[in-house]
Amino acid sequence: MIVYGINPVLEALRAGRVVSIRVANASAKTAEIRDVAKRFGMSVVQVPRPSLDRAAGGAHHQGVVAEVKEPKSLSLSELIDGLRDPALLVVLDGIEDPQNFGAILRSAEAAAVDGVIRQTRRSAPVGRVARASAGAFSHVRVVSVVNVARAITLLQASGVWVVGLETGGDDLYSDVDLTLPTALVLGSEGRGLRRLVRERCDRVVSIPMLGRINSLNVSVAAGISLFEALRQRRI
Repeated sequence: MIVYGINPVLEALRAGRVVSIRVANASAKTAEIRDVAKRFGMSVVQVPRPSLDRAAGGAHHQGVVAEVKEPKSLSLSELIDGLRDPALLVVLDGIEDPQNFGAILRSAEAAAVDGVIRQTRRSAPVGRVARASAGAFSHVRVVSVVNVARAITLLQASGVWVVGLETGGDDLYSDVDLTLPTALVLGSEGRGLRRLVRERCDRVVSIPMLGRINSLNVSVAAGISLFEALRQRRI
Protein backbone atom coordinates (compact mmCIF):
# COMPACT_ATOMS: atom_id res chain seq x y z
CA MET A 1 0.00 0.00 0.00
CA ILE A 2 1.24 3.49 -0.88
CA VAL A 3 1.07 6.39 1.60
CA TYR A 4 2.18 9.91 0.73
CA GLY A 5 2.52 13.22 2.53
CA ILE A 6 4.72 14.29 5.45
CA ASN A 7 2.44 13.44 8.40
CA PRO A 8 1.05 10.12 7.07
CA VAL A 9 4.55 8.85 6.30
CA LEU A 10 5.89 9.98 9.70
CA GLU A 11 3.06 8.23 11.56
CA ALA A 12 3.47 5.07 9.48
CA LEU A 13 7.18 5.14 10.34
CA ARG A 14 6.48 5.50 14.05
CA ALA A 15 3.98 2.66 13.84
CA GLY A 16 6.65 0.41 12.32
CA ARG A 17 4.74 -0.18 9.09
CA VAL A 18 7.01 1.42 6.45
CA VAL A 19 8.76 -0.83 3.93
CA SER A 20 10.48 1.84 1.80
CA ILE A 21 10.61 5.62 1.46
CA ARG A 22 11.19 7.80 -1.59
CA VAL A 23 11.67 11.57 -1.56
CA ALA A 24 12.01 14.13 -4.32
CA ASN A 25 14.84 16.12 -2.74
CA ALA A 26 16.65 16.77 0.53
CA SER A 27 14.45 19.61 1.73
CA ALA A 28 13.65 20.93 5.17
CA LYS A 29 10.19 19.36 4.82
CA THR A 30 11.63 15.87 4.52
CA ALA A 31 14.41 16.34 7.10
CA GLU A 32 12.30 14.94 9.97
CA ILE A 33 11.37 11.92 7.88
CA ARG A 34 15.05 11.27 7.20
CA ASP A 35 15.86 11.58 10.92
CA VAL A 36 13.07 9.24 12.02
CA ALA A 37 13.87 6.75 9.26
CA LYS A 38 17.51 6.73 10.37
CA ARG A 39 16.45 5.88 13.93
CA PHE A 40 14.51 2.93 12.56
CA GLY A 41 17.47 1.81 10.45
CA MET A 42 15.77 2.64 7.15
CA SER A 43 17.28 4.35 4.15
CA VAL A 44 15.56 7.10 2.18
CA VAL A 45 15.91 6.99 -1.59
CA GLN A 46 15.93 10.21 -3.59
CA VAL A 47 14.06 9.99 -6.92
CA PRO A 48 12.85 12.45 -9.58
CA ARG A 49 9.60 14.20 -8.67
CA PRO A 50 7.70 12.73 -11.67
CA SER A 51 8.32 9.29 -10.16
CA LEU A 52 6.53 10.37 -6.98
CA ASP A 53 3.75 11.99 -9.00
CA ARG A 54 3.08 8.64 -10.67
CA ALA A 55 3.25 6.69 -7.40
CA ALA A 56 0.76 9.08 -5.74
CA GLY A 57 -1.56 9.05 -8.73
CA GLY A 58 -1.10 12.76 -9.29
CA ALA A 59 -2.14 13.65 -5.73
CA HIS A 60 -0.29 16.24 -3.62
CA HIS A 61 2.46 14.16 -1.97
CA GLN A 62 4.64 16.93 -0.42
CA GLY A 63 7.73 15.32 -1.91
CA VAL A 64 7.53 11.99 -0.08
CA VAL A 65 5.99 8.60 -0.84
CA ALA A 66 6.29 5.42 1.24
CA GLU A 67 5.33 1.83 0.68
CA VAL A 68 3.75 0.51 3.87
CA LYS A 69 2.52 -2.84 5.13
CA GLU A 70 -1.22 -3.32 4.97
CA PRO A 71 -2.81 -3.03 8.43
CA LYS A 72 -3.19 -6.36 10.16
CA SER A 73 -6.56 -7.80 9.27
CA LEU A 74 -8.81 -7.72 12.33
CA SER A 75 -12.16 -9.46 12.59
CA LEU A 76 -15.17 -8.03 14.37
CA SER A 77 -15.06 -10.82 16.95
CA GLU A 78 -11.39 -10.07 17.68
CA LEU A 79 -12.22 -6.39 18.12
CA ILE A 80 -15.11 -7.24 20.46
CA ASP A 81 -12.93 -9.59 22.50
CA GLY A 82 -10.42 -6.79 23.11
CA LEU A 83 -12.84 -4.02 24.06
CA ARG A 84 -12.09 -1.98 27.16
CA ASP A 85 -14.82 -1.06 29.62
CA PRO A 86 -16.59 1.17 28.76
CA ALA A 87 -15.99 0.65 25.06
CA LEU A 88 -16.16 3.49 22.53
CA LEU A 89 -16.56 2.56 18.87
CA VAL A 90 -17.48 4.21 15.58
CA VAL A 91 -19.54 2.43 12.92
CA LEU A 92 -19.54 3.86 9.39
CA ASP A 93 -22.49 2.98 7.18
CA GLY A 94 -21.12 3.71 3.71
CA ILE A 95 -18.78 6.71 4.05
CA GLU A 96 -17.49 7.12 0.49
CA ASP A 97 -15.49 10.35 0.64
CA PRO A 98 -11.84 9.70 1.63
CA GLN A 99 -11.55 13.18 3.18
CA ASN A 100 -14.55 12.55 5.42
CA PHE A 101 -13.33 9.06 6.35
CA GLY A 102 -9.85 10.41 7.08
CA ALA A 103 -11.20 13.25 9.22
CA ILE A 104 -13.35 10.77 11.17
CA LEU A 105 -10.26 8.63 11.80
CA ARG A 106 -8.39 11.69 13.12
CA SER A 107 -11.19 12.40 15.60
CA ALA A 108 -11.42 8.70 16.49
CA GLU A 109 -7.69 8.51 17.19
CA ALA A 110 -7.79 11.69 19.29
CA ALA A 111 -10.69 10.23 21.29
CA ALA A 112 -8.82 6.92 21.75
CA VAL A 113 -11.65 4.82 20.36
CA ASP A 114 -11.42 1.04 20.54
CA GLY A 115 -12.00 0.73 16.81
CA VAL A 116 -13.78 1.88 13.68
CA ILE A 117 -16.08 -0.52 11.83
CA ARG A 118 -16.61 0.13 8.13
CA GLN A 119 -18.67 -1.49 5.43
CA THR A 120 -16.61 -3.01 2.62
CA ARG A 121 -19.01 -1.95 -0.14
CA ARG A 122 -19.61 1.75 -0.83
CA SER A 123 -16.67 2.78 1.32
CA ALA A 124 -13.73 5.07 0.60
CA PRO A 125 -10.55 3.34 -0.72
CA VAL A 126 -8.13 2.54 2.09
CA GLY A 127 -5.07 4.09 0.40
CA ARG A 128 -6.72 7.48 -0.09
CA VAL A 129 -8.12 7.36 3.44
CA ALA A 130 -4.63 6.81 4.85
CA ARG A 131 -3.46 10.08 3.28
CA ALA A 132 -6.57 12.00 4.33
CA SER A 133 -6.30 10.83 7.93
CA ALA A 134 -2.95 12.66 8.36
CA GLY A 135 -1.41 9.58 9.99
CA ALA A 136 -4.32 8.47 12.20
CA PHE A 137 -4.88 5.43 9.97
CA SER A 138 -1.64 3.96 11.31
CA HIS A 139 -2.97 3.96 14.88
CA VAL A 140 -6.72 3.27 14.74
CA ARG A 141 -7.98 -0.30 14.55
CA VAL A 142 -10.24 -0.55 11.50
CA VAL A 143 -12.51 -3.55 10.95
CA SER A 144 -14.20 -4.17 7.60
CA VAL A 145 -17.57 -5.95 7.55
CA VAL A 146 -19.93 -6.95 4.76
CA ASN A 147 -23.12 -6.25 6.69
CA VAL A 148 -23.29 -3.25 9.05
CA ALA A 149 -26.71 -4.20 10.43
CA ARG A 150 -25.41 -7.65 11.36
CA ALA A 151 -22.32 -6.07 12.97
CA ILE A 152 -24.59 -3.87 15.09
CA THR A 153 -26.49 -6.95 16.30
CA LEU A 154 -23.21 -8.58 17.34
CA LEU A 155 -22.13 -5.46 19.19
CA GLN A 156 -25.43 -5.33 21.05
CA ALA A 157 -25.09 -9.00 21.99
CA SER A 158 -21.74 -8.16 23.57
CA GLY A 159 -23.29 -5.40 25.70
CA VAL A 160 -22.53 -2.37 23.51
CA TRP A 161 -25.13 0.44 23.38
CA VAL A 162 -25.64 1.46 19.72
CA VAL A 163 -26.44 5.12 19.02
CA GLY A 164 -27.15 6.35 15.50
CA LEU A 165 -26.62 9.98 14.49
CA GLU A 166 -29.01 11.54 12.01
CA THR A 167 -30.78 14.81 11.35
CA GLY A 168 -34.18 14.59 12.98
CA GLY A 169 -33.17 11.94 15.49
CA ASP A 170 -35.48 11.09 18.37
CA ASP A 171 -33.29 12.70 21.05
CA LEU A 172 -30.47 15.22 21.36
CA TYR A 173 -27.01 13.67 21.31
CA SER A 174 -26.20 15.21 24.70
CA ASP A 175 -29.28 13.70 26.34
CA VAL A 176 -28.29 10.05 25.98
CA ASP A 177 -25.97 8.21 28.36
CA LEU A 178 -22.65 7.80 26.55
CA THR A 179 -20.84 6.57 29.66
CA LEU A 180 -22.11 3.10 28.76
CA PRO A 181 -20.18 0.92 26.29
CA THR A 182 -21.15 2.77 23.12
CA ALA A 183 -20.93 2.49 19.33
CA LEU A 184 -21.73 5.68 17.42
CA VAL A 185 -23.20 4.97 13.97
CA LEU A 186 -22.78 7.49 11.14
CA GLY A 187 -24.51 7.24 7.78
CA SER A 188 -23.30 8.14 4.31
CA GLU A 189 -22.83 11.70 3.12
CA GLY A 190 -25.93 11.73 0.93
CA ARG A 191 -28.34 9.12 2.27
CA GLY A 192 -27.64 9.15 6.00
CA LEU A 193 -28.39 5.94 7.87
CA ARG A 194 -29.99 3.20 5.80
CA ARG A 195 -33.41 2.08 7.04
CA LEU A 196 -32.33 -1.31 8.38
CA VAL A 197 -29.27 0.15 10.10
CA ARG A 198 -31.40 2.89 11.67
CA GLU A 199 -33.91 0.33 12.94
CA ARG A 200 -31.14 -1.73 14.56
CA CYS A 201 -29.85 1.20 16.62
CA ASP A 202 -30.90 1.39 20.27
CA ARG A 203 -31.35 5.15 19.95
CA VAL A 204 -31.12 7.65 17.09
CA VAL A 205 -29.98 11.12 18.09
CA SER A 206 -29.33 14.45 16.43
CA ILE A 207 -27.10 17.47 16.96
CA PRO A 208 -29.11 20.70 17.30
CA MET A 209 -28.91 23.02 14.30
CA LEU A 210 -29.68 26.68 15.02
CA GLY A 211 -28.56 28.24 11.75
CA ARG A 212 -30.05 28.18 8.27
CA ILE A 213 -28.56 24.86 7.14
CA ASN A 214 -30.06 21.62 8.40
CA SER A 215 -27.12 19.24 8.47
CA LEU A 216 -23.45 18.97 9.42
CA ASN A 217 -20.59 17.34 7.54
CA VAL A 218 -20.43 13.73 8.74
CA SER A 219 -16.85 14.10 10.01
CA VAL A 220 -17.84 17.16 12.07
CA ALA A 221 -20.78 15.22 13.53
CA ALA A 222 -18.40 12.38 14.42
CA GLY A 223 -16.04 14.71 16.27
CA ILE A 224 -18.83 16.43 18.19
CA SER A 225 -20.40 13.16 19.33
CA LEU A 226 -17.10 11.48 20.22
CA PHE A 227 -16.02 14.34 22.43
CA GLU A 228 -19.44 14.50 24.04
CA ALA A 229 -18.82 10.87 25.04
CA LEU A 230 -15.45 11.87 26.52
CA ARG A 231 -17.04 14.84 28.30
CA GLN A 232 -19.62 12.59 29.93
CA ARG A 233 -16.91 10.14 30.91
CA ARG A 234 -14.71 13.00 32.20
CA ILE A 235 -11.58 11.60 30.55
